Amino acid sequence: MEYILTHRKTAVAEIEIDEETSVISRIGAVFAPEHIPVGISIKKNRPNRGDLNDWWHGRSIPASRQNIQEALKNLGFSTTGKLLAKCYGLSLSDQYWVNPAKDRLDWDNVNFFDNPFSEDVGNTLFGSAKHGGKIDLISPDNTSDGWLKKKWKIINGKRCLIKAGSDPFQQQPLSEVMAAVVMGRLNIPHVHYSLIWENGLPYSVCENFVTSETELISAFHIHNTKRIKDVGMLYDHYIECCLELGIPDARSSLEKMLVADYLIVNQDRHFNNFGAVRNAKTLEWLIAAPLYDNGSSLWYDQSTESIQNTGDAKSQPFFGTHEEQIKLVRDFSWLDFADLRGVDEEFNELLQKTMLIDAVRRGALCTALRNRVDKLKRFVASALGAV
Repeated sequence: MEYILTHRKTAVAEIEIDEETSVISRIGAVFAPEHIPVGISIKKNRPNRGDLNDWWHGRSIPASRQNIQEALKNLGFSTTGKLLAKCYGLSLSDQYWVNPAKDRLDWDNVNFFDNPFSEDVGNTLFGSAKHGGKIDLISPDNTSDGWLKKKWKIINGKRCLIKAGSDPFQQQPLSEVMAAVVMGRLNIPHVHYSLIWENGLPYSVCENFVTSETELISAFHIHNTKRIKDVGMLYDHYIECCLELGIPDARSSLEKMLVADYLIVNQDRHFNNFGAVRNAKTLEWLIAAPLYDNGSSLWYDQSTESIQNTGDAKSQPFFGTHEEQIKLVRDFSWLDFADLRGVDEEFNELLQKTMLIDAVRRGALCTALRNRVDKLKRFVASALGAV
């Protein structure tokens, strides 16, 4: 089927999508090469079709999503990629979509920022498939990333993302909230998370920080704007990409992210879990994105016995451990450890809200967080002493 790849209201290029494979089989005329998605290689004002396909399929629900095969069966599709065109590729993260070439649609009438959307797909992903009647596939859940169950919902007029945890502790939603507490104490820009409960299980909830005029561009796509010279220099390469694009405060925001991730022992800060925000109309880069998706942290999946392990903690994306990664930080002058006083007590209060974490595990988690703060304090003191 023929579409116009569109950026908000700007026609970018003619494309053809094979309905059986969900592959972009042809790229026709290019109308606005400057609006081609970030990170796609361009030659003579034309996007590379392979890169464009990677970008397109990267918008779909990953095959690793919890219970995705059962959900697809209930939705009547064999792959998550086939859901993309059903909602025209519309997202609540950016302003790109595919407009049918023959029956053109109006952005003002279809975008999810200003218009209602179906909850059928989100409910199906959460195991509550619709019984009877046609399933409405016009949903931003078709373009949501990540392996945990999640769904978009309009709450009091605001677009909010609801995300689940995983067995055995269902801890990710609580870790998400606690990570936001740590970042808030340190004045690190972040997304605010709250908790809701359903059938005794916790879910994290956050309001979308992207608006109908802005968009999140992932670090993965920013990273791809330049060819990397040395894979061992990922950090420097990423900063160079940010500087060339004109992203404000790239280094300082990254350093604060590394400090936050060290403290919460974040295991999942891959290149699609941070980025920058730009104006979708003017293409002006505005800010580094506030930190989000921090739930895979605070020993969320470790046994109680292993939480106190003082060995190197696994990290992403620049080095394999946080002990290596924290060495990338040059400036700690903004960091006041007094702001973290009593943070373990606040963690304890939060953990008491769930029956899935017993007192022994709760004590181990709180002690580990307190020790983590102390460990960073010793590192900073040593680093400053070496200057």
